[in-house]
Amino acid sequence: MMQQAREALTNVFGFKEFRPLQEEVIDHVLQKNDALVVMPTGGGKSLCYQIPALIFDGLTIVVSPLISLMKDQVEQLREYNISAVQLNSTLSQQEYQHNVDLLKRGEVSLLYLAPETLLMSRTKKLLKSLDVDSFTIDEAHCISEWGHDFRPEYRKLAMVRKNFPDAVTIALTATATPRVQDDIKRTLELKETEAFIASFNRTNLFLEIRDKHRPLDQVLTFLDRHENQSGIIYCFSRKQVDELAEELEYEGFSVRPYHAGLSEGRRNNNQEAFIKDDVDIIVATIAFGMGINKPDVRFVVHYDMPQNIEAYYQQIGRAGRDGLQADCLMLFSYSDINKIKYFINKKQGQEKKVAERHLNALLQFIENNKCRRIPLMDYFGETYPSDTCDMCDNCVGSPQEVEDLTEPAQKFLSCIVRTDQHFGATHITKILRGSEAKKVKEHGHTELSTHGIGRELSKKQWKKLSEQLLIHGFLERDPEYGSLKLKQSGIDLLKGRKALYGRINTNNKSADRDSARTAASAEKLDYDETFFKQLRQKRKELADKADVPPYVIFPDTTLIEMAYYFPQNEESMRAIHGIGSAKLNKYGDEFGRLIKQYCEEHGIEEKKKRATKTRRSSRPRAGKFSKKRHHEVGPAYNNGQSINELMDEYDVKMSTILKHLRKYYKEDNPLRPEGFLEVSGLDEQAQDSVLQAYEKHGPDLLRPVHEELDGEISYKELKIMRLYYLAQMG
Repeated sequence: MMQQAREALTNVFGFKEFRPLQEEVIDHVLQKNDALVVMPTGGGKSLCYQIPALIFDGLTIVVSPLISLMKDQVEQLREYNISAVQLNSTLSQQEYQHNVDLLKRGEVSLLYLAPETLLMSRTKKLLKSLDVDSFTIDEAHCISEWGHDFRPEYRKLAMVRKNFPDAVTIALTATATPRVQDDIKRTLELKETEAFIASFNRTNLFLEIRDKHRPLDQVLTFLDRHENQSGIIYCFSRKQVDELAEELEYEGFSVRPYHAGLSEGRRNNNQEAFIKDDVDIIVATIAFGMGINKPDVRFVVHYDMPQNIEAYYQQIGRAGRDGLQADCLMLFSYSDINKIKYFINKKQGQEKKVAERHLNALLQFIENNKCRRIPLMDYFGETYPSDTCDMCDNCVGSPQEVEDLTEPAQKFLSCIVRTDQHFGATHITKILRGSEAKKVKEHGHTELSTHGIGRELSKKQWKKLSEQLLIHGFLERDPEYGSLKLKQSGIDLLKGRKALYGRINTNNKSADRDSARTAASAEKLDYDETFFKQLRQKRKELADKADVPPYVIFPDTTLIEMAYYFPQNEESMRAIHGIGSAKLNKYGDEFGRLIKQYCEEHGIEEKKKRATKTRRSSRPRAGKFSKKRHHEVGPAYNNGQSINELMDEYDVKMSTILKHLRKYYKEDNPLRPEGFLEVSGLDEQAQDSVLQAYEKHGPDLLRPVHEELDGEISYKELKIMRLYYLAQMG
């Protein structure tokens, strides 16, 4: 049977070799042995049950928590000419009955169901009459109350699986600690079970955590590195989602919001637009992402701190599922901890204890000064085999050395005691720095022995120290008044029985880390960038015509290999990653014609790629271009080319040229001012009004300037005049 599995891998799915553990899992399942499969997002869990489903005579049931994920999987399988259907509440009565009829006639290999649908009496009755060979539970961590996403209805699956005594049971998840793994096996009563635990290390993800100080500016700077790329930004609240999405839209980004407060229709439309590459960025609450199988997400930003490590790992797992590099940025502040603690305090008993443990583990991960993969892997029961990964901020940046903070901490705690524990960090900091502020004098705090003993630290450093004391449990904050109070461990620290080590330098070494980050990812592109864009455009046309996401046609990795090897016959095309018989028959001619035409026009010869096993890491890699477009546009503009001429030359909109010129300026290059006035439609008086508004509010954000001018000047004109303003400044 494994020979059939290998043929399906190559001929149906177009992959040349199994990923780690896939072959072992499939062999185990084909022998009808139950399995627990723990693989990171993007690690290839789906093939572990999809390939056996093609070999088994009977039906494979797949229980999945999200309807969007089912829809996505079914669409992809149909592109491979695999018979797959779903039963859920989104189907019309006619569609539902059609799928039921297909099941009754034995014409379906895979059936996708939500747990709620599976537990319905009519579903149980239907399935009882069918030959079921495999019972697959996706997102199996939802079974465990020790997991981060416990769902009571998942517990009932243990009873349902007994209705299929001859079916092999496969439980799959990307996020399960050893404790959760044991809980899954015990709850499902898996027989002859073997656990297949793949490495939790996603080597292509760059992990970065920064102190949150001016979050919007931090995000805008980050997005400048990811122009026209797909990404997700996670926020804690619906309000924050709406505000950030609006700000980014004002700044000219292709963005949509997603949260439970939007109507179902709008949520679905926004999600579809993201999946189909009609928009680049989704700003979302944690309600978004679990059902997304989009492989070319190039970045994930946590604008607010996630609630626990499992959630963090699952959410960053949405990035880089195609194996190409992706960036993951978390912005962290103590106020985010307070938000999470607020909801934890509403829980009771065991649920509250689990949530507190999860939060403490996350804080330890954030405050870690060594390679970020070490505590992350350790949390999931895996030992990272090296001291460095060269793919996180701590490894490639210039992280500060940990220092002994015991003495300044004792000053801070002593000052809290001397003010009777009635004040917050701001007031304590004023006393320590010798402030003569009215409030300090009114309370007689200028007379304290601690007044002025902390001038060696800045306000920001004292604030950072107070956060460390709170994080590590030396202090607690009064929930009603916000005053700081010593806990027993704080008393021990004050009396010298404990010590505090950490970092309080609030210098966010962004320049160091950005340059290090660039060095880590500056892999030269081996493929033809221009042709890759043409292939993406063709893919989008075909996807829109078929009403499916572009990655369902081909992932980026396939297009990259096309733009590198330029396959020009059937044999060469079959050797490309992701092209099996079904895809070759459907799309081989379309892409083949495009490749031949481009090669003839540019005198390019095909590079041979052997159709034998090829290590995944040997594929051409995506990274940063050897010469970026703004490095071409900026000098051309300064040499006298007009903005309109540049638009014609590069066949782009004015907004794109302006964005390139702003990037060029931000790298400390001058721009000639007069070229911007040539394309402005404003009269002299209106131009002066805009310049005065920029003088007042600064050029970083457009929205305050827009509001200052009562919304009468378009954002297009504001962008033109912003560059004129900057160019004049030199």
